[in-house]
Amino acid sequence: MQPSEKLLLYNKAWVQDKLELDDNYFATLASDQKPEFLWIGCSDSRVPANEITGTDPGEMFVHRNIANLVVPGDLNILSVVQYAVEVLQVKHVIVCGHYECGGVKAAMAGKKLGLIDQWLVNIKRVQEKYQAELDQIADAHTRFDRLVELNVQEQIYRLAETDSVQRMWASHQIPSLHGWVFNLRTGLLNEVINLEPSAVALPDEQLKLVVR
Repeated sequence: MQPSEKLLLYNKAWVQDKLELDDNYFATLASDQKPEFLWIGCSDSRVPANEITGTDPGEMFVHRNIANLVVPGDLNILSVVQYAVEVLQVKHVIVCGHYECGGVKAAMAGKKLGLIDQWLVNIKRVQEKYQAELDQIADAHTRFDRLVELNVQEQIYRLAETDSVQRMWASHQIPSLHGWVFNLRTGLLNEVINLEPSAVALPDEQLKLVVR
């Protein structure tokens, strides 16, 4: 049996399990989505958003890319954020990185890998910004872990500066922004940073000061 065939068999078993618990499970699932969360995570196969958070289909709107980046010029991520925040009106946006991240490791190593180098330059910029702090960490693996955390922190700052988030902060006081790191060695999620909507609606110029 081919690996892909195993996936199809698993899917049939999963459907049967759901229907045994609730005959209307898929009818309800197909009717609409009203997720409370937007998850921006890494594409790494070891970090399944729904499984590690215990959420069901329909509870979390998910976007994944290499090293969980929020890149200002990336129409993909900006479209996801705009739709989730302004249309679905999610109340929480989570940027989740993970220790042992291959994207962060590759950026630190500085090796040429091809097309992906143009993406990893965003991590290199984070490394350069915090180079003085990172240089104070003697242990290489601890320094690697810290850059993973700093990368998540910077993505939260970038997210807070997007037009979609600033508009919703001013008009609806949502969403809250959460920066987490998944620890592959323990299975636990660690909080790195949280940003709450401003208490009052502010002009764009003042809103941007919130994340400086």
